[in-house]
Parts: sequence; C-alpha cells; structure tokens
Amino acid sequence: MTSSTVSAPSLGRDIRVMGLVGAAHWASHFFHLVLPAVFLLLHDEFQISFAALGLLTTLMYGASGLAQTAAGFMVDRFGARRVLLSGLTLLSTATLACGLVNSYWMLLPLSALAGLGNSVFHPADLSILTAKVSPHRLGRGYATHALCGNLGWAAAPTFMITISQIWDWRVAIICSGLIGLAIVAAFLIWGADLEDTPDTSAAVEPIPMGRMMDNVRLLLSTTIISCFLYFAFLAAALIGIQSFGMPAMVDMFGLTLAEASRSVTGFLLGTAGGIFIGGILADRTDRHDRIAISGMITSSLFIFYIAMTSGLAPAMVLGLLVAAGVASGVTTPSRDMLVRAAAPKGASGRVFGFVYSGLDLGSALIPLALGFALDQGRPETVFYAAAGFMAVTALTVVQVRRQVVTA
Repeated sequence: MTSSTVSAPSLGRDIRVMGLVGAAHWASHFFHLVLPAVFLLLHDEFQISFAALGLLTTLMYGASGLAQTAAGFMVDRFGARRVLLSGLTLLSTATLACGLVNSYWMLLPLSALAGLGNSVFHPADLSILTAKVSPHRLGRGYATHALCGNLGWAAAPTFMITISQIWDWRVAIICSGLIGLAIVAAFLIWGADLEDTPDTSAAVEPIPMGRMMDNVRLLLSTTIISCFLYFAFLAAALIGIQSFGMPAMVDMFGLTLAEASRSVTGFLLGTAGGIFIGGILADRTDRHDRIAISGMITSSLFIFYIAMTSGLAPAMVLGLLVAAGVASGVTTPSRDMLVRAAAPKGASGRVFGFVYSGLDLGSALIPLALGFALDQGRPETVFYAAAGFMAVTALTVVQVRRQVVTA
C-alpha cells in the first residue's frame, strides 16, 4: 500500500507531462505536412511548378534549422515551457495566415515564419521530458514524444484532403491553425508547472552558458556531429516521402490522390507503431545502436524495392510503405537515448537543439531537387533518394556508439 501511494503521484505526473509535451509535438509535425498535403491543389490553383512548391518546404525547414541551436540556448537560459509556447503560437498563427493568401508569393514569408516557430520544439520538449519524467520511464517518454509527432504527420494528409474536398484548401489550412492555438490554450491551463529546472543535487557540474568555447567544443565534438548527421540524413529520407510521395505515386503507379494519401498515411502510421515497439525495446537494452542500424537498413530495402519496381498495385505500395515505416519507427526511441547519453548534464537544451537542427537541414536541402525531378518526369527519384539516405544513417550510428562507449 505504501509503495503504490508513493509511486502513484509520480506515474500521474509522468503521464501528464508526456501527454502535454506529446500534444505540442503532435502539432509541430502536423504543421510540417499542412502545405505538402495540398501541394497538388496548390499546383493547380497557382499554376506553379513542383520545384516552386519545394521552395516553401525549404524555407520552412531552413528557417527552423538556422534558429534551432539558438532556441536550444534560449531553453537553457529562459526555460523550456515559455520558449515552447512562444514557438507553438507563432507556428499556429503563421500557418493559419497561409489560408488567407491570394498568391503563391505570400506563402514564402509565412513559411519562413512558421519555420522560426517550429525551431523550438525539439530543444524545448525534450528538455522538459528529460527534467520531469522519472528516469525509469524516460525511454517510454521519448517513445511517446516521437509517437505523437508521427501521429501528427499521419493525421495531416487525411485531415487536409478531407476538409479540402468538403470545403476547400483554404478552410483546411485555417482549421489546422486553430487546432494549434487550442493546444496552446491547453498548455496554459494544465501545464503551469512544466518548467524544466536544473538538478542542483547532481554531482556533475553543468556547463556555464558564458563559457562560449566550451559550448563550441561540445557541439563540434565527434559524437555530437555524428548525431547531427544522423538526423540530417534521416530527414532527407523522410521529407521526400512526406512532401512528394503522393505526386510521385500518382505518376509512377497511376494511383488516385486518395490512394496515394492512404499510402503516405500508412507509412506514417507504420512508423508510429514501430515507435511504440521501439519504446519498449529502448527501456530493455543498452545496445540502442543495434536497433537503430538494423531498423534503418531494413526500411531502406523496402523503399528501394518500391523505387525499382514498376506496375505495383495500390495494396502492394501501401503494404511496403507500412513495413518501411514500422522498421524506421522502431529506431526512434533508441536514437533519442543515444543523444541523451552524449549530452552532458546542464547542456541538454543546447545539444538537443543542435543535433535536431540536422532534421531541418536535411529537410531544407532536398525538396528543391525532388521537385525538379518530378517536373522532369522522374518520380522514382523520390524513393531512390529516400532509400539511399536511410541506409547512410547507419554509418553515423556506428560512430555515435563508438564515441559514447569510449567516453
């Protein structure tokens, strides 16, 4: 009885922290695909190329990546909760405004503003989880965080296409912005005590903010750079499927827009299922590198098969993408545990902010090239690129594991 009395508040607190942070991460990932989900509709509405649409994605992730390391320093200096709420408010408002534009050119600055809002999420929410979730549940905390993000990705295509078919794409975008603002309100009501505070009882001295050269040496260490490259290659793989998977499948296999949307959603739901499995595995092993390497290589093989095979039936495309999603999703909690092991005490905001900016770098550099490939009638390039980048991530995991073990 005493044990349950003591453990219950801790469990309840952990669930609330995971739920609120997960909701914010869900919104972040949902907004990633609000515009890409209606790229085909924007292509027809504004009579623009896929390369021009890719520029919107490049601007969003470019702004996010450039600002994310600074956001990590802001988290360590001012606290994660207030930085997180500021970013989510900016992201939601900028996205909502995209539904009010009357020309393509107005989407460009709004995409950049949305990227600035997006920059805060990984340093802020992962810092909250690291500070507030019980250590023995942290693997599941990271898994819940990643799972909610992938569910946000999975929800966006279906939500946007459904609302667009009932009304139009403008209404769909405005509704998505309102969802984000509702999550901000929930945080204000139920998340007042989620400010991350340093553990003053820790034996390891935190790295002071003022020692700039220490910060530079930390972020440019081999381990942290390897983590950064892991996320850059991973994002380069994912952004192609998320942003251009639908038009590529329509062109390659003659799928309808609804069938292509279901296939992308299947990939993202498969990823979510894999994350759930990966969270359990991450709490039961310390060989997170093995999980990350095997999952990424397996996923790359499924996607490579899609790229090299013509005439696949819709059900086959869906099945292969679901399998690829599960394999990549299993790796997600383990990758976060590897980053956590590499981050010194007191520097989690800086480290998470820097390494996760690799996601934005990879997402920013690839869309223009893939959009150009689609304009040139080479849709298979989307899947060849995704398979190749996923395979390369395995090499960075080997380096991260070697450095963490040595340290």
